[in-house]
Amino acid sequence: MAPESTTATATRPDQEAFGRLIEPHRRLLHAHCYRMMGSLHDAEDLTQETLLRAWQGIDGFHGPSLGAWLFRIATNTCLNALGRQRRASRFVVGVSAGELHADLLPHLEPYPDDMFDHQLAEIAVTDESARPDSRCEMRESISIAFLVATQLLPPRQRAVLLLRDVLGFSPSEVADQMASSVAGVNSLLQRARSTLRKSGLPSEAGGPHDLVASDAAAKQVVARFVSAWERADIQGLVDLLTDDAVLTMPPQKVRLIGRQGIGDFFSTVPADGHLEQIRLVATAANWQPALAAYVLDTATGVFNAYGIMVLTVEQGAISAITGFPGPALFPFFGLAQAF
Repeated sequence: MAPESTTATATRPDQEAFGRLIEPHRRLLHAHCYRMMGSLHDAEDLTQETLLRAWQGIDGFHGPSLGAWLFRIATNTCLNALGRQRRASRFVVGVSAGELHADLLPHLEPYPDDMFDHQLAEIAVTDESARPDSRCEMRESISIAFLVATQLLPPRQRAVLLLRDVLGFSPSEVADQMASSVAGVNSLLQRARSTLRKSGLPSEAGGPHDLVASDAAAKQVVARFVSAWERADIQGLVDLLTDDAVLTMPPQKVRLIGRQGIGDFFSTVPADGHLEQIRLVATAANWQPALAAYVLDTATGVFNAYGIMVLTVEQGAISAITGFPGPALFPFFGLAQAF
C-alpha cells in the first residue's frame, strides 16, 4: 500500500519534532526523486528541496496523510526540475521504446542498494482495480532497465506511473498530488503503461532478470567475471556474455552490442587493454550486481577510483553492462577514493 499515513499535529512542530515526523518517509522520498530524475545527485538535491519546502509549508498541512502530502511536494519539485531540463535540451524526445538505451541518457546514475530502506521491498500495489500485468515489482522499479524505459515517458506520465504502480497511492490521492482529476490521472496512467509494455520491460514479479545482487547464481557469474578480468582473459569475459549483450557508458554516447564488439572494447580501451591495472570491488546498485573500478597510477602504485559497472544477469549470463565513470559516485557506495 501507499506509504503510511500520519495525522497532522495540532501545533507547528519544532525542527527536531519535524525531523522525527518526516524520517519514516525520507528514504522513500529520496528513491522517488531518483526514479523521477534517474540521477543520484539530482535525487539528493531535490529531496533536500522537498524537505525544505515541507518545513516552510508545514502550517498548511491539515492531514490526513503526511506521506501523501510529502510525495505531492516531492513530485511537483521533480516536475519543475524536469521542466527546466527540457528547456536545457536534456529531456529525451522522439525516441521509440525499442530505441531507448542508457547511452541516450547522459544524466543517468546508479543508486546504491544500501540507500534503500527495507520498507521499499514491502510496498506493493493493493488497489484491486489495477491489472496484475501492470503492477511493477519493487525490485524492477529500481532496475536500470526500468529507469531507462521510464525516461521515455513524458514527466507527468512518469509521475503518475510511479505514484500509482510503484508507491500504490489511490487514483484520488494521485489526482490531488498532481492537481488533476481522477479521469485525467487514469488517462495518463493508461498511456504510461502502454509505453512501458512496448519497451519489453518485465512488469510482474519473477521476471527474467536476476536483479537481486545476493542471488547465488548472479554472484557466481560476477565472481567469474572478476577472475577473468584480473587475468586479462578477454575470451573468458566474452564467454560470460549473452550473444546480444549491450555495453553502454552514460554520459558518453557509447553502445556496443554483441560479444565481439564488447570483447574488442575490453582488449583495447580500459587501461589500453591492460585489465590487470584495474581492480574491481564488488558492490550492488539498483538491486543488481555492480563492480567499482579502480585504475592503477603506475607512478605512485595507488589505485584510484574510476567508475562503477552495473551488470544485468539473465539466465546465468551477462546481458548488459552499464558503466558509470565518476569518482564522485564512490562516497554514496561507502567506497574509498583510493587504495
